[in-house]
Amino acid sequence: MSEQGAVCYTFEAAVEMAIKMEEEGFRNYLEAIRKVKHKGAREILKEAALDELEHKLSMEKALLDGSMAGSGELEAKVPTMHLDYILEKKELSASSDTREALVYAIHLEKGSIDFYRRMAEGCSGAPMAGLFQKILADETRHLQSLEDMYEEHFMTEN
Repeated sequence: MSEQGAVCYTFEAAVEMAIKMEEEGFRNYLEAIRKVKHKGAREILKEAALDELEHKLSMEKALLDGSMAGSGELEAKVPTMHLDYILEKKELSASSDTREALVYAIHLEKGSIDFYRRMAEGCSGAPMAGLFQKILADETRHLQSLEDMYEEHFMTEN
């Protein structure tokens, strides 16, 4: 199988792929919500699922409009702490807590970032690169928010 990011797609095909990616992310969060019993963990997963739905809706609107709206300032990627490298990815269970839910969400978002980065690189120099850069920036902002929450609640300075 060839690497997905090695080719560039038409606007419609690219947006359809992004919609599929966001739908898959939403389904992963929904499955996790159904599994986890801890109230705080469920809330984190619910917020992340709602973000996926917002992304999907904006892309579906873009299909209707024939373009992806957005301002340049929101298209810049934000720095992240790369917590996915130090936090072990685990499947969630009924007894998973808030920390485990955050780690799960961090890894799902990192997967989305990797997908959109490959797509942007595959379309480098083409008009579609801008679309994937915008989505990539959106995803990095979401990852940064999750990492900030993890840092605030679970990383001590001692």
